[in-house]
Amino acid sequence: MDNMYLIPANSKKSMLLFGLFTKIDLALFLIGVGLSLLLLMILPIENILMAVIALAPGLICSFLVFPVPNYHNIRTIIALAWEFYTTRQKFIWRGWCYNDGEEADKK
Repeated sequence: MDNMYLIPANSKKSMLLFGLFTKIDLALFLIGVGLSLLLLMILPIENILMAVIALAPGLICSFLVFPVPNYHNIRTIIALAWEFYTTRQKFIWRGWCYNDGEEADKK
């Protein structure tokens, strides 16, 4: 094929653990679930408030690593939104109605 290679659409997915998680995602998920299990053993679960407090780390970490279409996961969306709103954006547009003075400089 004259050194022309086809790259399959799911080639990046094979680099992920279980086809969904990066190492950081899996570590975050396991730490959250482990902390929830530890809190369930330590805290008295007589009322609903203590149960919610004990389950919160696992639920939050599970939500953050939940896969989303067109993005990797919720954590990625939050990171991209944070970067968008906290950094200065510079958009350069050179369309057909844009005149930046280049024509005047040539004359």
